[in-house]
Amino acid sequence: MQIRIESRHLNDVVVLVPEIFQDSRGFFSETFRADQFETFGLPTHFVQDNHSRSTKGVIRGLHFQWSPPMGKLMRVTAGSAFLVAVDIRKGSPTCGEWVGTVASSENRRCVWAPAGFARGFCALSDATEIQYKCTGIYNGNAEGAIRWNDPAIGIEWPAEDPIISEKDRNAPLLGDWLASSNSYHFTYRRELEFVKA
Repeated sequence: MQIRIESRHLNDVVVLVPEIFQDSRGFFSETFRADQFETFGLPTHFVQDNHSRSTKGVIRGLHFQWSPPMGKLMRVTAGSAFLVAVDIRKGSPTCGEWVGTVASSENRRCVWAPAGFARGFCALSDATEIQYKCTGIYNGNAEGAIRWNDPAIGIEWPAEDPIISEKDRNAPLLGDWLASSNSYHFTYRRELEFVKA
């Protein structure tokens, strides 16, 4: 079975759609294959799988981790969600730009965003479930967040009265992150690589 790239954004964010085999009994799909990801130039080594559930209108994010650097391959396994990635790499020509896509259990879209991008989502249906593969083990001492509604970013969230945690509501602005010493953990280079300070 094949996984295809549907689109690329901000140089490094990739939307993928796996092929599906479906009949009257149900369906089968390969959501990750190291050989195909290697061909695409995407990571093949994931060390942690996460699974979250949110009610309609919940916004989570924008989250990131620098040590170890954590990239995420996100997909929606129940309901639908608006998945977002924001470039927070110091010196990147697209720093502060964002991309959002609707992913659902029906359209099967997966979104890859490497370390150096803050990730978040808005649940568009009741009992939205999101699963994501991570390239780094969680480290609470090296995680960060950007405020979900930072006007310098201007994400167009599809929620009129979103439900936000206190932690996310009080997260720093992008400008605060870029002014901090930790922002040097994500430094953009012409080769589209990250250097760890």
